[in-house]
Amino acid sequence: MEIKRCDWVNSDPVYIAYHDEEWGKPLVDDLKLFELLMLEGMQAGLSWYTVLKKREGFREAFDGFDPEKIVLYGEDKVEELMQNVGIVRNRLKIKGVITNAQVYQQICREEEDGFAGYLWSFVGGTPVVNHWKNRAEVPATTPQSDLMSKALKRKGMKFVGSTICYAFMQASGMVDDHALDCFCRSTPSAVES
Repeated sequence: MEIKRCDWVNSDPVYIAYHDEEWGKPLVDDLKLFELLMLEGMQAGLSWYTVLKKREGFREAFDGFDPEKIVLYGEDKVEELMQNVGIVRNRLKIKGVITNAQVYQQICREEEDGFAGYLWSFVGGTPVVNHWKNRAEVPATTPQSDLMSKALKRKGMKFVGSTICYAFMQASGMVDDHALDCFCRSTPSAVES
């Protein structure tokens, strides 16, 4: 029997694995959510497939997306990253990651439930399960992604527009937008950490 997947998945094994094992699975780990949000920001203007294929390069270049290390980056590190062919070499996006690491630390200090609790609050702490009939019905933004975007921008984060936030919400499982006939469609299960 043929496995049904969302129609945006191409035939590349990397993309299939990402869809089957990660996309839309509820994620509540602060650091993993930070990494995913930074990668979504790097994707702005590009395809997610481009970023996904460079993900390991990003992890290596940005010290595993460890905010404690990233906040210490200076101009020398920015220049080094600008020469790294394993990542998206965009100065504004690179500097945005540094700024966002600082904001991440601020949110973790201020929020009792940490970064994950703060982000999940925009969906009431529970995944939103949508029932779109086809990909054309899936919105680029929602009221929840608008609120998340505005709140993160107020705190000083960069590359967190509503479209980026909605893609992040889909990827992190805050929203289940798997096609109705996709084998990954939401079933009652534990939230991943």
